[in-house]
Amino acid sequence: MNCMTTNTFGRHIWGFESNDVELKTACAAGWSRADLVWERLLEAGNLFWAEGAKGRAIVRFRQADLLARLCFKRTDLRRATTRANLCIVALEAGNLPRADRHQRAALDIWRAAPAQIEVMEIAPRTRSSLFHLRMEVKHRTTFHDNLRRRFCNFAGETETTLRALTSSVPPQHRHFARWRGERPNVYDDTRKIMGACLLIIDRG
Repeated sequence: MNCMTTNTFGRHIWGFESNDVELKTACAAGWSRADLVWERLLEAGNLFWAEGAKGRAIVRFRQADLLARLCFKRTDLRRATTRANLCIVALEAGNLPRADRHQRAALDIWRAAPAQIEVMEIAPRTRSSLFHLRMEVKHRTTFHDNLRRRFCNFAGETETTLRALTSSVPPQHRHFARWRGERPNVYDDTRKIMGACLLIIDRG
């Protein structure tokens, strides 16, 4: 099965329209269609959930989980994100055994987060001025080190959330609420990992 060409979930989210500028930009930067579709599914699912349209949200979460299992490596952090959302869905349905399974799977995958952040590809950022662009080039190593530390902080917050999914402890961190503000404007590994950290249902 070719996850790059399968049109399973509908044209709007898959983004197969010839005038889909975002898809063209992402693919030109090295992303697959599956990468962008996964992100779109999780965005849509989280928005539906926040609006109270939970049935429509659950469809997107399940589609994203299927896509991740078909197209991403077993260690891909985005597979933990879909499991986290399905854990919350199972809890809402009162199915604690299923929620526990999803939580354990998510945590097992998330153990690889530090190693993946260490080797993540960091593309040049789009800067508003030539000065900032020159500064990034001049201090690239420092910039990359600082960015990796920042991503480790995000990953640590996400791990805290994953560990508390099935407990009665109120969530300590917001995730999807921060996505729009934190989403990188380039299509590289940082955007994939940020999506894994933040495209999780905000509870409470």
